[in-house]
Amino acid sequence: MDLKNVTAVVTGGASGLGEAVVKNFVSLGAKAAIFDMQNEAGEKLAGEMGTNAFFIKTNVTDEISVQKALDKTVEKFGSINVVVNCAGIGAAQKVLSKKGTMPLENFNKVIQVNLVGTFNVIRLAAAMMASNEPNKEGERGVIVNTASVAAYEGQVGQTAYSASKGGIVGMILPLAREFAAYGIRVMGIAPGIFETPMFAGIPENVREALGKMVPFPSRLGKPEEFALLVQDIVGNVMLNGTTIRLDGAIRMQPK
Repeated sequence: MDLKNVTAVVTGGASGLGEAVVKNFVSLGAKAAIFDMQNEAGEKLAGEMGTNAFFIKTNVTDEISVQKALDKTVEKFGSINVVVNCAGIGAAQKVLSKKGTMPLENFNKVIQVNLVGTFNVIRLAAAMMASNEPNKEGERGVIVNTASVAAYEGQVGQTAYSASKGGIVGMILPLAREFAAYGIRVMGIAPGIFETPMFAGIPENVREALGKMVPFPSRLGKPEEFALLVQDIVGNVMLNGTTIRLDGAIRMQPK
């Protein structure tokens, strides 16, 4: 798919990986709708991007909120043919600890935002993509989902997060098989340790130690590198139905 013909929805698009995707898309001539809960950051980014981007406050777990945001995107840009799901939360907590058992609501919250929220956006966006005019390859849309290396090597305290990201990995192939009839591709990216707002407040020595865990390059990943992989996925029609690790060959240890 030619990036100049792309109208993309980017969830979690106001910061971190999603922000990098928005900036890269717009720089290449694409249009981007920023779906996020962060009003100030979302409006600021949209203002910087100009007329090819706009922000709408969106709760990915809420059907009405997502549908309204998708409708507004089509109203503004005419169609949607790319979705990049970056919205997510991380909550490190042991199931059993000195403080007691993990509250079920804590597990549910992570699953709802990361897994159910991703699926909610996929199902509603795919229904709209299915009516797009196909390009010369018969392609009507591309969906890129953000998993994590924690889907494969979850550490102690990451049970909820790993379960949510493992669920994302698990649904990519069946979705790609189902949506093939409509010319919609579905892919996943499993990032390793990246420079995101989650790591913004950590001391420099801790940041360096985390970077040294990565075989090569021995540093934290850059959001721009995530955005480049999204760009490659959108542009390469043969990429479908799988999850690509973007992790510098890191394999997470138990703790």
